[in-house]
Amino acid sequence: MDTSVSAREAARVDAVRRRRAELLESLNLVERTLATAASGREVVWGERVHDALIQLERDFREHISVTEGPDGLHQSILAGAVRLANAVQTLTSQHVDIAAAITQALTATQAPVSAEDVPVVREQVVGLLGRIVRHRQKGADLVYEAFATDIGGDG
Repeated sequence: MDTSVSAREAARVDAVRRRRAELLESLNLVERTLATAASGREVVWGERVHDALIQLERDFREHISVTEGPDGLHQSILAGAVRLANAVQTLTSQHVDIAAAITQALTATQAPVSAEDVPVVREQVVGLLGRIVRHRQKGADLVYEAFATDIGGDG
């Protein structure tokens, strides 16, 4: 492999690392916001959860762009390891499903959120967070398998 390709792949992996760190921050923000007390302040709680989900949606869209874009990580992986095509396809299809789940959560948190909505929203969004965490794990495994590079769990 020539050095320009290696440098390009390293730049892609670095971009994914940065987006991964931003996505983790958004996940943590959503989780912290969900965990705050909602009793007696459901509308405010719902607005804060909604705002955190907007940040998550923005960061997830950026994650998709960095991985699926024309010069994205998935193209680089496929160029060097066609054997990983099924794993790339799985992650790509998860992008569609997760983006739809984020949209559903945003709809569920549109004001006003009532006391009856809180447990439903919490359950829905906790499930969403779990899906994203598993997706990130699979992505890290894919990058490691393709490039023998660990993109880490904290970034």
